Amino acid sequence: MFATLALHLLLTALPAAGAALLAARLGVKTVPVLLAIALAVSGVLALLTFWAYYGNRTLGETSSYLIAFGGVLAIVWSLYGGHLERALLAQLSVPLALWVLGTVFLVYLGFAHGGSDQPLAMSSIRFSHQLPSDNGIPEFYADWFFFHGHQSGPPVFPGEWLSSDRPPLQVGYVVAQRPFGWDTSGLHYQLLGVALQQLWIVGLWALLLAARVGRVTRAMVALTVLVGGVAIVNGFYVWPKLLPVAMLLAAAALVLTPLWAELRNSLWAAALFAALCGLAMLGHGASVFGVIPLLLVAAYRGLPGWRWVGVALLVGIALMAPWSAYQKYGDPPGDRLTKWTLAGFEEIDDRGTMETILDSYGEAGIGEALRYKIDNAAMLTGSETGLETVEKTVDALGEGHPGTAAREIRTTMFFNLLPSLGLLLIAPLVMAVARSRGRRNSLEWSFALTCFAALGAGALAWGLLAFGNYAARTSLHVGSYLLPILGLCGAVAGLRATFPRFALYFLGANAMLMLALYAPALDPLPGTAYSPPALLVAAASLAGFAAVALEARLARR
Repeated sequence: MFATLALHLLLTALPAAGAALLAARLGVKTVPVLLAIALAVSGVLALLTFWAYYGNRTLGETSSYLIAFGGVLAIVWSLYGGHLERALLAQLSVPLALWVLGTVFLVYLGFAHGGSDQPLAMSSIRFSHQLPSDNGIPEFYADWFFFHGHQSGPPVFPGEWLSSDRPPLQVGYVVAQRPFGWDTSGLHYQLLGVALQQLWIVGLWALLLAARVGRVTRAMVALTVLVGGVAIVNGFYVWPKLLPVAMLLAAAALVLTPLWAELRNSLWAAALFAALCGLAMLGHGASVFGVIPLLLVAAYRGLPGWRWVGVALLVGIALMAPWSAYQKYGDPPGDRLTKWTLAGFEEIDDRGTMETILDSYGEAGIGEALRYKIDNAAMLTGSETGLETVEKTVDALGEGHPGTAAREIRTTMFFNLLPSLGLLLIAPLVMAVARSRGRRNSLEWSFALTCFAALGAGALAWGLLAFGNYAARTSLHVGSYLLPILGLCGAVAGLRATFPRFALYFLGANAMLMLALYAPALDPLPGTAYSPPALLVAAASLAGFAAVALEARLARR
């Protein structure tokens, strides 16, 4: 398993590292921007490979090999002659090491109770309740396009999901690496999927560097997200929802930080930002609820010029247009999730999206529609189930059933936005009480407020746009995971800005509680058992992650 994981880590890293080093060789020296370029180029190449396989297998396999070997050539050429500063290379090596260590940690924690012979089944129950078969959709269509391309219409995935219902970014990564090694058990796909979801680490590191928060704060944010429920559950259960968050975090690094003052006047930055947002949308459609708050906060912090906006629109259209055409002509209609979310309509019919939305609101009426929005707010805050979860958890612990208590907490954190932050919900209260202390650490205080502002704007937009009936409420798993991750960023930065020493102890205790919550296998597959070597590898990689994050120092400017 380790060799297979190493293969997919290498194949994923080569084009991204090549792009970052090539950009550095050409004169880009800002590390967050280099990381954003790495993610954007990686995603664009995955999309191009998808379309190459859609053309025919020969073209697709040629693309796969060109990307891998092109990455090697870009790395070698960029390093040749010593033109890149060692300090810059050292800074770029940190997110690479963190991504590798974070991926190894999650893989071995996930398979700590065995199950590597049936990986998709194990991942669907390992850290949460029984989840649906969505983690297999990218693999299903990657298999189809790898062998058949556009020659005949793709089959329908169980549950009546069309190939056009789910964007193709993860499929592109899968077909790009398939010629280098594959199997029939799904282990290659599972390991690649975890590596892709864990790219959020690179995007988050770009955001933290761009925000210029302190070294310890950066490390504590990264550790807090790594051991949190959002990253553990959705990183091991490889539906393509954390992969687009990597792109959104890199985009956030450009617009939610001091970099925005410079980049909003740069046309190439407009292209980079639009590419990252477009890739996020092509990873999962719910990314729109992450794009909206980025646009709103960026506009508040300073509007770019019309040329900047024009370039961004052109790049976004260039990325999105081929997929939109495929949805309309290749495997129509491709609007099931949009109608489900915005109109609360689960069935499949021939109405257009706007017609369905108007019909749904017309049937509901003003009063019912308002009640739906209130229900959305209740789902986001967890007000409907929060007290009930606390009562059930306390009762289960009192009766000596810690597994039942853990299951209750896991479920609530999976479905509700604010409860997903766990103990870190105290951060806004601490910040409100200790405002004067927080303002002394202006960078971390400002970063925390910006993250909370983006979280609030995203939650508001999501609550208003999602229809809100039982089928289309704002359950956390159907939105963008950018929002809870920004919430965790803001909470950690806010605690560090106000009571830095207390924050270390508190965040350490929170990390231990999260590990205690998610490490046990509550519903293991038959015939599986705990593996001490797997647990040791997971613990060692987590310790390595913490060490690298804590020791990462910025070069003097």
